[in-house]
Amino acid sequence: MRNLARRPSCTLALLLAALILAGCATVGVTPVAAPTGPSDPGLAAAVEMVRYHDTLSGAERAQAAQEVERLLSTVDDQTLADYAAALPEGDPMYAYVGRALLARGLPLPRPFDLRALWAAHAGNRGPADRDGYRPPLKLGVLLPLSGSLATAAAPVRDGLLAGYYGEQRQRPEVVFYDTAAGGASAAYQRAVSEGADYVLGPLGRDEVAALLARPEALRVPVLALNRAGDGAPTGSFSFALAPEDDGTAAADYLLARNVRQVLVLNGGDDNARRSVDAFRKRLEAGGGAVSDLLVVTGDTPPDMTEAFRNAMLKDDGAQAVFIALRGAQARAIAPQLVAAGYATRPRVGTSQLYASGRSEQDAALDGIVFPTERWAASGVAGLPMASSVAAGLPTARGPAARLFAFGYDAWLLTAFMERLVTGSEAELRGATGLLRIDALGNIVRTPSWATFSGGHVVPLADGG
Repeated sequence: MRNLARRPSCTLALLLAALILAGCATVGVTPVAAPTGPSDPGLAAAVEMVRYHDTLSGAERAQAAQEVERLLSTVDDQTLADYAAALPEGDPMYAYVGRALLARGLPLPRPFDLRALWAAHAGNRGPADRDGYRPPLKLGVLLPLSGSLATAAAPVRDGLLAGYYGEQRQRPEVVFYDTAAGGASAAYQRAVSEGADYVLGPLGRDEVAALLARPEALRVPVLALNRAGDGAPTGSFSFALAPEDDGTAAADYLLARNVRQVLVLNGGDDNARRSVDAFRKRLEAGGGAVSDLLVVTGDTPPDMTEAFRNAMLKDDGAQAVFIALRGAQARAIAPQLVAAGYATRPRVGTSQLYASGRSEQDAALDGIVFPTERWAASGVAGLPMASSVAAGLPTARGPAARLFAFGYDAWLLTAFMERLVTGSEAELRGATGLLRIDALGNIVRTPSWATFSGGHVVPLADGG
């Protein structure tokens, strides 16, 4: 983590200095709860930092957590997996090591310790079926069904209903509540007063933050459909199509291809900034770096070809490009990247690239890779192919298809959450991607990948 290395606070700087000395010593650092001290210097330093983690607060604590993530990124897969398997129940290192394994697509030796949280969520549900199907008794769904966010809520609602009616076993009663009519908190209270034993939603980031600001006031559990800050608040699970997910996925994509120096194009809006921040964090944790960051303004940006070329030709120049731009911006910039010499280098965008659905415009994006829904790339059992659903349902067409898939997965998580919580290798093959859960209760989503060819979206069967 570069910023931490350049401007650490006094407390954290002293701790890092101690860790550096420990890494150079001939005697390994012994973790608090692990049976033996790890010999890998990065792992040993991470263990020691977690030991002091509870003595930190605020920004120092957040920086320390990011430094632990960076240190673990230097550890090879087998060493990390072996160490995780050796950790005893309750060791605080397991949450960090487990999240590192998930980020690499590797299985956990055992589930995260979410049993107490899941017990509250399960409530009075009947026993699970063999495949983990264990839906609530009555489900309240909080969505903005009117107002400015209704357009986004409609495909989420329809995707959820597609999953709901596609299930032939006993289903819960489902009641929708409009959060635009009086706020998410009022909708939640109404759902609970009318007998809901589980609540799905709300959808807006501000709505989630408002509802979960006082988790002690939540009388029934919540699966939030967005995230309010870092991690799911106590007592809730969280599932989101967040811009941060695109940035993290893009960094993983490039790191897996041994790319370490990346030119980043930032569109300047909130989605782009959040994607770029997450991209930088994951790239640096994996040993990479942002070689240059250029801000692209407006839908008709100026010619930046020379700046792109300079970013490639300098020492430690860009090996690839991360394109955090809206569709119109990307279509204007893509020919400039080709002219600057990036046609044969990885160019990875965010899901914002797929906006127009018009091949004559999107031909400019040919060769750019971006995360897409598993439903569109390879299909999902129990759900008709995306093209056939889109033919008859407007809320499943074009960019709305992503929200339709999100709603479908929200139903899967409502009904199959026990499977994720209790299984060490558990995943749901959802419409948005492969779904797993981390130690904080956040749903971790691994997307599929697609590219443009002749202006048409073409799924990459091998992940790119």
